[in-house]
Amino acid sequence: MHPPDSRRELLFRFHGSPPLGASVSLALQHLVAMIVGCVTPPIIIAGALGLSQADRVLLIQASLVMSAVSTLLQLFPIGERFGSGLPVILGVSFAYLPSMQAIAAGGGGVSAIAGAMLAGGVIAILVGLFVKKIRLLFPPVITGTVVFTIGLSLYPTAINYMAGGTGNTYESVAAKGLPEALVYGSWQNWLVAILTLAAVMVLNNRGKGICKLASILLGMALGYGAALCFGMVSFAEVGEAAWFSLPRFLHFGISFDVPSCVALGLLFAINSIQAIGDFTATTVGGMDRDPTDNELQGGIIAYGAANIAAALFGGLPTATYSQNVGIVTTNKVVNRTVFTLTGVFLLLAGVSPRFAAVLTTIPQCVLGGATITVFSTIAMTGMRLIASQELTARNTTVVGLSAALGVGISQASAALNQFPDSFTMIFGKSPVVIATLMAVLLNLILPKED
Repeated sequence: MHPPDSRRELLFRFHGSPPLGASVSLALQHLVAMIVGCVTPPIIIAGALGLSQADRVLLIQASLVMSAVSTLLQLFPIGERFGSGLPVILGVSFAYLPSMQAIAAGGGGVSAIAGAMLAGGVIAILVGLFVKKIRLLFPPVITGTVVFTIGLSLYPTAINYMAGGTGNTYESVAAKGLPEALVYGSWQNWLVAILTLAAVMVLNNRGKGICKLASILLGMALGYGAALCFGMVSFAEVGEAAWFSLPRFLHFGISFDVPSCVALGLLFAINSIQAIGDFTATTVGGMDRDPTDNELQGGIIAYGAANIAAALFGGLPTATYSQNVGIVTTNKVVNRTVFTLTGVFLLLAGVSPRFAAVLTTIPQCVLGGATITVFSTIAMTGMRLIASQELTARNTTVVGLSAALGVGISQASAALNQFPDSFTMIFGKSPVVIATLMAVLLNLILPKED
């Protein structure tokens, strides 16, 4: 038996059994930091696809369950090449949202997203197998450009959500028997969104401890309360949801659309390299060492395999969560028990359709007010990556031209009308694809400066 002080010290080691009370509280800290980011993408995609209430619940449920599975695969590696064996949390990533929205806009359903995820998972596994060689193609200036472009491309989504969601017309709201306060562009939507945003900003900049860590969650709670006062929340369909249910194998089906596979496949390659940064930040900040080659390789391979499983069970793409890496570097707690409990809490939330149904009642204006801060953070994370290298004329050209072409072409909706639909799907719908390809190409062809 370890004496109490000795057991508490185990919190700062990967293996061992630390005190249960401390482990649970620290696990809840990680859960609070990532739960909003995990459930928001499936809510947005379900809205973009116009899914039924039952399918919305299933999509959220499957995404939570597969996030838990992805996390546990990293914590408990199989052999030396499947799983990193590092204290990391994985969840549904906003990085894939622009491309998934493009797939939805192009008429593809969850089945097309699943097919693209399966292809992307295979690409991630290949990146893991050849990570040492491929890594050279993605220096910080490239990954930073991609992350920056992702952040920029998500701003219109946040603004449309703050206004109430473009699908909430007078006709659709009246048909559902909902109040006119939900109509797109109403002053009630904007008031609730601004209240949510203000709460998040105050808590994030002035709050301490759990208030700062859970600023987005608490801000959404305040916005949700304001929406209740305006009668913008309906619980009519929550009571119909079961308390317990497992995700269904191939419930949404699976289909392979080549342009969709290319679009998501590029992001999987980028996120595989991005994961190296999160793995490295975790080991350097929490364990005072660099990750081993086997840890990096096993982590990326498990990331790819977990996304293949998620595609089959109706979840959305997962990736490492940088906010949880930030917690590790701050408190130095790396014990596997803490992260396992976080995964278990995620799993319990995912197998309860009633919990997922409650999440679908969150008005879009509340989501918009909270997520615009997330999207701005994503863009600034990209800027930090870019600024980690010297901003020479060459690097400025790589970043500026890549982002300009990516965002510009995607915003000019008619710019590629004369091209085949498959070409437009790959290059014209999501700015991330063009930005990625241009950044890699320019980095290869522009002469290096002395």
